[in-house]
Amino acid sequence: MSKIGRKPISIQGVDVAVDGQVVTYKGQKAEGTYLLPDCLRVKKDNDTLVIELANPKDKKNKNFWGMHRALLANEIAGSREEFTTTVVIVGLGYKGELKGDSIEFSLGYSHKINFKIPEKVKVEIDKSGQNLKVISTDKFLMGDVAQRICALRRPEPYKGTGVRLQSEQILRKVGKS
Repeated sequence: MSKIGRKPISIQGVDVAVDGQVVTYKGQKAEGTYLLPDCLRVKKDNDTLVIELANPKDKKNKNFWGMHRALLANEIAGSREEFTTTVVIVGLGYKGELKGDSIEFSLGYSHKINFKIPEKVKVEIDKSGQNLKVISTDKFLMGDVAQRICALRRPEPYKGTGVRLQSEQILRKVGKS
């Protein structure tokens, strides 16, 4: 059984107010509210938040405990500092170019692909156009945008050309010999 729900959440550098099931937070980068389900309670200590089960004997509500703790911790961490991930484009002539609030990709197709960037996400592209840095205060949204960019051209296993996350490993196949 996971013990994630028991871990306290650090709230240093973030103003947090607890009103029943509603947790309101405000940091340097973002602010918002998070609504906990009725099966959970939250207590605020000096620099930590602790989430507890309202009824510890009710076993079916333990499933929500760790998930809501992790989601709340991500939102509070995002209000303190932004999340980043790097997307790498590999291939001759493959690149991305920033045009206003969208990115124009050249990925070896017969046409260019326009990708609209959501409001809460920033994308930085280097000079070569092959390294994209996706930045957001919302961890889920940042990961979703990065995965949608990667889905435009998945890496192929023989040459490794395509779009992937920097942390992703591509299993390469051996060609004909």
